[in-house]
Amino acid sequence: MTDEDLRIEVTSWLAAHWTGLPAHHESFGRDPRSAWLAQVRDAGWAVPRWPAEWHGRGLSDAQARIVERTFAEAGAPGAGQDRTNLWANTALAYATEPFKRVIVPQLLAGEVGMCLLYSEPGAGSDLAAVRTRADRVPGGWRVTGQKVWTSGAAVADYGMLIARTDWDAPKHRGISFFFLPMRQPGVTVRPLRQITDETHFNEVFLDDALVPEENLLGPLHGGWRVLQTALAYERSVMGDSARGPRSGAGGPKGDHAMIALAREVGRLADPVIRQDLAQVVAWRVLNRLNTERAKAELAQGTSSPIMSLGKLAMSRILHEEARLRTRLLGPESLLEGPDHPRAEDANFLSLNAYFTSIGGGTDQIQRNIIGERVLGLPKEPETDRTISFREVRAG
Repeated sequence: MTDEDLRIEVTSWLAAHWTGLPAHHESFGRDPRSAWLAQVRDAGWAVPRWPAEWHGRGLSDAQARIVERTFAEAGAPGAGQDRTNLWANTALAYATEPFKRVIVPQLLAGEVGMCLLYSEPGAGSDLAAVRTRADRVPGGWRVTGQKVWTSGAAVADYGMLIARTDWDAPKHRGISFFFLPMRQPGVTVRPLRQITDETHFNEVFLDDALVPEENLLGPLHGGWRVLQTALAYERSVMGDSARGPRSGAGGPKGDHAMIALAREVGRLADPVIRQDLAQVVAWRVLNRLNTERAKAELAQGTSSPIMSLGKLAMSRILHEEARLRTRLLGPESLLEGPDHPRAEDANFLSLNAYFTSIGGGTDQIQRNIIGERVLGLPKEPETDRTISFREVRAG
């Protein structure tokens, strides 16, 4: 099929099926657009690079991008999940065959809600220090422990869980990776109030929760490699985009929203403001190019340290844009509430920028990854890397 033939086919399919549903989805849990996403999946547009056996079309990366661009031009969601859906990509690479057959189609259609059960009170930046345990029982594993900072846990159907299955191995080699069913006895979710007055984050208590045999991803005790793949996709998404204004009424949206806001408040002619605007726009363009490069290098079932560049860059962009937005509004930024949407959005975005600085690995961790794995600088000393986890000191 030529590029033009493909473009015509995608355009014709969208003309026949796309009904103008909301293209943006920020809530957690099952996607309310799942009926549409199921159509996209069944037509092979959701994951065009994947083989037909897995709801794809086996297209090259260049032709898959034609599909994605055509969907984007129509404002239609759902295409290109073979680059962005961290749940489905991780499952396709590592899940057992029986579980994969069930879960991958559901993930592509947003028919199940997902969350990440990684961080613990004593294992945040150092995820290899997790102490949640998974003990072998007939038919699967019993899981006991605590997770924290879990977005969407209250409405999730499954959590991607890392738990310790071998306490005598070194810490990176005794971890296994599971899809934990969340709606069962033994799973308790408690919301955490955020600085933005939201409760997206939660702490999760696991008391003998059951993980079925087929829900193990990758080899037993080999979950660290699975985790690196999942983190690469997560950082790819966080480096590619970020949450916008909460109210939806606080001014222009999109890449050039800051320019439009400067024009709106009458400060676009200020040479210092223009210089700051040019800087944030340049950062966004550069970050987009870097993210595209990283995604092109991210083969199925692998990880890429370059994703950390995009994730770190997006953190810096969000903080700088929040500072500039506040500066543009001046004293108006001190206001809040629905009667002052521009100020409300400026304050929300200033506070929410810290989410990207922390979630998916802190800025400091990203700098370590970039220094060691991208720049080739010497690794920091790890005195506990080769000893049994039972011997690792815990504070």
